[in-house]
Amino acid sequence: MKWLALDIGGANLKAADGNGFAVSQPFPMWENSRNLVDALRTLIALAPKVTHVAATMTGELADCFTTKAEGVKFILDALTTAADGKHTRVYLTNGKLVSLQVARKQPLLAAASNWHALARFAGRYVTSGLGLLMDVGSTTCDIIPLVDGQPVTIGKTDTNRMINGELIYTGVQRTPVCAITQLVPWRGRKCPLAHEWFATMWDVYLTLGQLPEEPNRRDTADRRPATRECARDRLARAICSDRESFSEQDAVAMSAALADAQCNKIAGIITQLVARLQQSPHTIVLSGQGEFLARRVLERAKIKANIVALARELGPELSQCGPAHALAVLAQEGSK
Repeated sequence: MKWLALDIGGANLKAADGNGFAVSQPFPMWENSRNLVDALRTLIALAPKVTHVAATMTGELADCFTTKAEGVKFILDALTTAADGKHTRVYLTNGKLVSLQVARKQPLLAAASNWHALARFAGRYVTSGLGLLMDVGSTTCDIIPLVDGQPVTIGKTDTNRMINGELIYTGVQRTPVCAITQLVPWRGRKCPLAHEWFATMWDVYLTLGQLPEEPNRRDTADRRPATRECARDRLARAICSDRESFSEQDAVAMSAALADAQCNKIAGIITQLVARLQQSPHTIVLSGQGEFLARRVLERAKIKANIVALARELGPELSQCGPAHALAVLAQEGSK
């Protein structure tokens, strides 16, 4: 059986076949949900020919839906149409792959299920003892305890996982800079950040050279290109300034402070989680486009463990599409 797995998020759509193909495309669900069928069909058409489709999702949280259950059912309806008759299964947070009909009856088990698929896949790198999966993406950071290869979170929903430090809603692209800290340096003084979506952590890591420029991407705070030059303008606005009084040096200084604050935030939470586990993990699996931040966090938290980086094991594209790749592999293995 040849499977294609879709990870249907609120800001990005990702697909992988478990055999080396992976693709990620921006898709603002809250603005563009009416075009979801076409976007999914495009992803399926880009992939090598498959006979089976598996899906996981987080897009149900988009605020174009009144409830998560409504969002799940909308996504399932779009998936049904986009699959064009292909055998289709949906991943639940209990680890089961079920039919579309079953998923419709259990929408809250289908909601926010991608982390569980990735954690189960990551478990093959931690077959015994205590480990962690640390997946840092564009929007969130998942920290999933693994015991003998299985995820052992206290929470299963996003809310409960946030309460227990297993989900941190901060990432390397979409997080507004004003959510990271209150004050940033500017020419020897501390300036408050405007509480407005003027700039995001994408601009920070573009400025620091830790994320590559993508001139064709315009899913930024001001819909201008994801370049270092435009990032400087966005960061300037975050302190109600502009390029005439905000230099490249100012942008670098602000970005360094914001990156440091985000690192401290995550390090504090992971330190509390490890303390709760009452022992240090012997292996930590890293994935996502924010692997550079994950490494810095572990160093800041003084957590020493064997590091398994999916970017090295699988390649950066598959690591960035980790949940989709994981789900495709799990589906293939389950169908044998």
